[in-house]
Amino acid sequence: MVRAPQSAATIATARPEWAKARRIVVKIGSALLTDQKTGRIKSDWLNSFMDDVAELARAGKDIVLVSSGSIALGRHALKLPKGPLELEQSQAAASVGQISLAHAYQELAAARGLTAAQILLTLGDTEERRRYLNARNTIEVLLALKAIPVVNENDTVATAEIRYGDNDRLSARVASMVSADCLVLLSDVDGLYTAPPGEDQNAKHIPLVSEITPEIEAMAGDAGTELSKGGMKTKIEAGKIALSAGTDMVITTGKVLNPLRAISEGARVTWFVAKSDPVTARKRWISGQLEPSGHVYLDAGAEKALMSGKSLLPAGVTRIDGSFDRGDAVTIRSANGRELGRGLVAYAADDARRIIGKRSSEIAAILGFEGRATLIHRDDMALTRK
Repeated sequence: MVRAPQSAATIATARPEWAKARRIVVKIGSALLTDQKTGRIKSDWLNSFMDDVAELARAGKDIVLVSSGSIALGRHALKLPKGPLELEQSQAAASVGQISLAHAYQELAAARGLTAAQILLTLGDTEERRRYLNARNTIEVLLALKAIPVVNENDTVATAEIRYGDNDRLSARVASMVSADCLVLLSDVDGLYTAPPGEDQNAKHIPLVSEITPEIEAMAGDAGTELSKGGMKTKIEAGKIALSAGTDMVITTGKVLNPLRAISEGARVTWFVAKSDPVTARKRWISGQLEPSGHVYLDAGAEKALMSGKSLLPAGVTRIDGSFDRGDAVTIRSANGRELGRGLVAYAADDARRIIGKRSSEIAAILGFEGRATLIHRDDMALTRK
């Protein structure tokens, strides 16, 4: 394996989206992380990759890793045969391999003064709103504490996800969940080509995609390996999710050492550039695509605070209408009923009614558990400004 080149001449060619990205999600596939012959982690590659992660963390960037590899590691430890595994065999392999995978990240992160955290998700955790909020809040707290979340599919229970067999889509969902600026898909090729480069010697590299059209989808091959079931087609599907969430996406080769540094130095990649930023895309989703389940009425002080960019505290709420659960969308209304915007509420209706008009410090005593200090966080609301 070669080391990514370091040349001052190539630094200027890196796109500005990479330097501007403050929150980056990186997906690592099994074929890059594990040796197909020995079934072990490629330690040289992972060491160089974690050097890149540490460098980005020192630059003040939030990094989330979405890592495959547990099944590949576990099948070797259990001496399972080559070829497709039965579902139960995949789950058994995942339960064994996940320990090795987590330990590797923990050890290499600690050697660089970083803290790694393991998060196991299924696609269902990114689709059902309450589970989505729980996962999102956990990752947000970890990032605030400067930890490196390492996300993997919960393969031991996620039957449908194992059959689908890729982390590309999961990584895009995670990037959307945490409002990432950039998603990096490390692949066995250095981007998207007009045709699969291994099959067509005349295939041309595409450096920039601003919209995923039917023509772009038609260019995606469907090839994968025994360890990495997702091909370019799944990466295009991930691109659709990322771009709709306002997240830029990069497809680049991971078959070099220091693959993230290579992006900074202008390595050949394909950029998928979103038309809006993550915050704008998220607020558009809240304001226009979610059906409100209730109404929250504010006093004049709370209305003024919201318009100045603050979150909504229970103390500023005078009335709650409707039946809703935690994470549901509600309309935010002034004292006279005028709609101020919409947001995702942090408490179910019954609990919300018990804490309105109260200070955040009183929530635990009233409800019997330590909830969020805000009823609707500013990141979870879209206001209508007139």
